[in-house]
Amino acid sequence: MKAIQVGLLGIGTVGSGVFNVLKRNQHEIRRRAGRGIEITMVADLDTARARSLVDAGVKVVSDARAVIANPEIDIVIELIGGYGIARQLVMEAIEAGKHVVTANKALLAVHGTEIFAAAHRKGVMVAFEAAVAGGIPIIKALREGLTANSIEWIAGIINGTTNFILSEMRDKGLDFDVVLKEAQRLGYAEADPTFDIEGVDAAHKATIMSAIAYGIPVQFDKAYVEGITKLGAQDIRYAEQLGYRIKLLGITKRTAKGIELRVHPSLVPAKRLIANVEGAMNAVMVQGDAVGTTLYYGKGAGSEPTASAVIADLVDVTRLHTVDAAHRVPHLAFQPDAMSDAQVLPMSEVVTSYYLRLRVADEAGVLAKVTGLLAAAGISIDAMLQREADQVAGEGGRPADGERGIPQTDLIILTHSVREGTMNEVIAQMQGLPTVLAPITRIRKEELA
Repeated sequence: MKAIQVGLLGIGTVGSGVFNVLKRNQHEIRRRAGRGIEITMVADLDTARARSLVDAGVKVVSDARAVIANPEIDIVIELIGGYGIARQLVMEAIEAGKHVVTANKALLAVHGTEIFAAAHRKGVMVAFEAAVAGGIPIIKALREGLTANSIEWIAGIINGTTNFILSEMRDKGLDFDVVLKEAQRLGYAEADPTFDIEGVDAAHKATIMSAIAYGIPVQFDKAYVEGITKLGAQDIRYAEQLGYRIKLLGITKRTAKGIELRVHPSLVPAKRLIANVEGAMNAVMVQGDAVGTTLYYGKGAGSEPTASAVIADLVDVTRLHTVDAAHRVPHLAFQPDAMSDAQVLPMSEVVTSYYLRLRVADEAGVLAKVTGLLAAAGISIDAMLQREADQVAGEGGRPADGERGIPQTDLIILTHSVREGTMNEVIAQMQGLPTVLAPITRIRKEELA
């Protein structure tokens, strides 16, 4: 059987990995797919560089639309990234009757509903395993492997940059700004790391997983997003003393009121496997009603790990290329006419537990005022630490933060579960106390039991 022909849009780090892995493992891939898969056309603005990365028989062009217009191309791989031209090219490829494989989580999180509807209308596939957690086959697990389950929740470390930073802060006791510079020097963080450190990248991925888990439209605009920029080394140290580690988690959960969709730093019990995922690695926990808890671990980025997921999609599309569209796995696991209208909850309605750190004046009555406010709101305390001024002081024994010359202490409180809106109100009341000397640090706590 004639090999299926593939056009590649963008041959950067991932694109070159796709070409190399496909070439290196072509014999195994052909045996699995039932026919050969060949990249015969590449579009990249830097045509000279592109030609140096591919074989002589591959046609290299600067215009991506030339690839889409080629009637010999069956599958288009989009590795350009972003929301702009990538969206236009994907929609044009679909309109031209081409199957699409993409690693573009931002595009799908924002425009996925439109893209999947167009693909369904044209009877083509849009495959996107590489869009979430790099080489970890989490999309296939959610769409197919766990299809018998009612998914209860998903919690994932799905951004390697932030996990590397948090691991370094924990291991070396350094503050965020110092570790970020080191991550940039080592190539783990971009020159502009905003999407990573502010949680946006993880939120794109969590949005996609949520849609597949619950059969809801992709709704990135409704996700709660909070990054790691406000975390201090002392918070990581205190969490450790309480038996927890801090991870940036992407979380989606089914509740009686609706779907939770949120990304933020979380305290995770140190005994959980996911709490011990270090460096730039990714991991995703999925709780299903039948299977219980499953964990998926591996490299979330990189040339060949991401290429592995792209090529797995190529094989799937090749196998199903001639299958009637109605008999293929739906893009978001559920049939298009059976999608749910369950609402994504605002963060104020989410119920979870909390870590609070208050820098307070070290004087009588302060603790009573703080705990009194919690009690008045019906918030019970799970654990508490107090660290005296000499344990939180800066150089020369002076207080590290707050007003100089006033004896200070750090008060660390773990609460039981409470509605976020209620906690917001109590934190505002605490912040108004004259004995609270610095902004209160609040980190959510996830038991993942």
